Parts: sequence; C-alpha cells; structure tokens
Amino acid sequence: MTIWFNLLGIIAIGCGLWSKNVGLTVAGCAISLGLSVPILYQGSRHRLPKSLSSDQQLRLVTAITLLVAIVSLLKICGFFNYLSTPSPSTDWNTIGALGLWGGALGQMAIATIAAYVSWRQYIVSRDLTIEQNRLNHQQNILTQQQTVDNYFQGISDLVLDDDGFLEDWPQERAFAVGRTAALLGSINAEGKARVIRFLSRSHLLTPLQRDLRLGKVVLNGNGGYDEDRICGVRVIDLGGMLAGTDISASDLRWSDLSDANAIRTNLSGCNLIGANLSRTILYQANLSGADIKGTRFFYGNLEHASPRIPDRSPDYMTGEFSGAVVEDVDFTNVRGMSVEQRQYCCRWCGEAARQTIPGGCAGIADRLLLPEYVGSARAFDD
Repeated sequence: MTIWFNLLGIIAIGCGLWSKNVGLTVAGCAISLGLSVPILYQGSRHRLPKSLSSDQQLRLVTAITLLVAIVSLLKICGFFNYLSTPSPSTDWNTIGALGLWGGALGQMAIATIAAYVSWRQYIVSRDLTIEQNRLNHQQNILTQQQTVDNYFQGISDLVLDDDGFLEDWPQERAFAVGRTAALLGSINAEGKARVIRFLSRSHLLTPLQRDLRLGKVVLNGNGGYDEDRICGVRVIDLGGMLAGTDISASDLRWSDLSDANAIRTNLSGCNLIGANLSRTILYQANLSGADIKGTRFFYGNLEHASPRIPDRSPDYMTGEFSGAVVEDVDFTNVRGMSVEQRQYCCRWCGEAARQTIPGGCAGIADRLLLPEYVGSARAFDD
C-alpha cells in the first residue's frame, strides 16, 4: 500500500509542475516526504550509531543545520533572485576572476583535505605498528620464559640421577656448559639473571669436592655438598659467557660468579647483595648504581688480599691472588660499599677508577702500580 501512495505522490508532483499548480505540487511533496522519511529513518537508525560515534553524529547534525540555516538566510536576503536576474552593468570579467579564485581556493581546500587524510592514515598506521611491536615484545618475553623453563628442566634431567643426586659425568657437564652458553647468548638481561640465579642456588656454579677415584660429589653430612675452592670441580663453568654482555638492572643476589670472565660486562644497577665475585675478572666492567652490600671481592685478610694473576694459584687462607680483578671498573654511585670493600677496590682498581669510588680513596695507596700487577688485567683481555 505504501508503494501506491508513493506513486500517487510522484504523480501529484508531476501534474502540479506540469500545470503550474502550487497546491497540487505541495500536496504531492507532503505525501512523498510523509511516507519516505519514516522508512529511511527506520532503516538507518540502527546502523548510524554503530558507524558513527556520538561526537560524529553531533557534528553531522550540526553541519546539516548550519547548511540549512545558510541557505535560508541567502534565500531571505534575495541572493538567489539576484543571481537569476543580474543587472546589465554586471562586470562579468570580475565575476570570472572571482570564479578562478574560487576554483583555486577549492583546489587548496581539496589538497588540505587530502593532506589531512594522509596524516590520519599515517597516525593510524603508526599506532598499529606500535601495538604490533608491543604484542611482538610480549610474545618474545613469553617465548624466552618458555625457553628458560625448558632449559631448567633439561639441565636438571642431565645432571641429576633418579634419586635427585648430582651424577654428572664429563660428557654431561660438557653438554650442560654448551646448553648454557647457547642460551645466555640468545636471551636478554632479565633472562640471563634468571639463569644465573638458578645455577647459583642449585650449586651448579660452585666448585664442589669430588671423590678422587669415582669423581662423584662428596656429601657434607648436613644435607648438602662440600665446597672445594682449590681442587673442586664446577658442574657448569661460566668461563667467558658473560664477557661484554649486558646484565644491567638485574637481580643477582647471592649469585656465585667467582672465577667468571666478566670483562666489560654491564652490571650497572644490579642487585649484587651477597654475591661472590672472588677472582672474577671485572676489568672495565660497569658497576655504577649497583648494590654491593655484602658482596665478596676476595678471601682471607684485607692486608694480604690481591687480585688473581694468570698462572698463579690463589691462597684462600691469606687472600693472596683470591681477589676480583677490578681495574678500570666504574664504581659511580654504588650502594652498600663497606669500608673493607672500599679499601680493596681503591688499592686495586687503578687511578681512573679511584675517582669513581664513593667516599674517595684519599690516603689509600694504589697497589696496582706494583711491578707484578702492571698490565696483569690486560693479560686476561688478550
């Protein structure tokens, strides 16, 4: 029935325009509008809120209202009548020039709109790229965590027997060292710190006493294993795995990094509370901002303690050659440095590094100038 009324309205409009009957034309328009507007509204009222936000809907309605208002004002002012009946004195050249200027302004407006659209596309593309990078970063973190967890399980299966005791043979230790080196070279600072904490608390980095004939680890009778700093064997020897790496701002509390090669390693901001750095090669390492409360730099007595030297055996009773190599280490803003630690580091860190030690090194002799220690740290670098 609606279709017939619409057709009736169209016929009324056509007849009114043909006969120039204003009443018939208005009646036809009223019929068409009265039937068409509700139908269009019903079809679009559910889709419009989904496609446009409330602010966009407000701007659309405002634009339509403004357009209607402008057209109405122009109609009231007789602007359209003026255009339809130009005066004989009209300067068409001026109007043509104005038209050219209007065209130029229109092209400028189009170019501005195109630039705005391109800028918006760039913003959307940038936001999508940032979001994609964030998701990729999260995925990489999850993948790394799974890799590290698998490493933990693999190392445990490799070095422990069915009863949970250390049963590592030379080949198993070689595999464990190889796995550790491959893993530490492919993960970030946080992952490296997790691996080091796991290995340290599992005593896999500590030299343990072994039976000289069977090679098995010796139990101490208190539920643990005996340490042997002189002749003990480590399940995993870090060697130079940490040299030149970035482990900054990591948690390395109570980690056993003794005898490790940490040349030029970035340990800035690390938590090294209770860590063992005896005989660790820290040549040109960065310890700025690190917390070294309770960190062990040497064994024995401070007066006899000295850094390790190649081909010289350490004396863990007196402390000779049992200390860390701290030459050219950056100690800027280290926290928790004790008097004993400051004394040792001032004696063996060199002139440049002495300037970075909190509290200064006034009155403390620079023993690194002794003949047997000149260039000793660079021998490790070679």
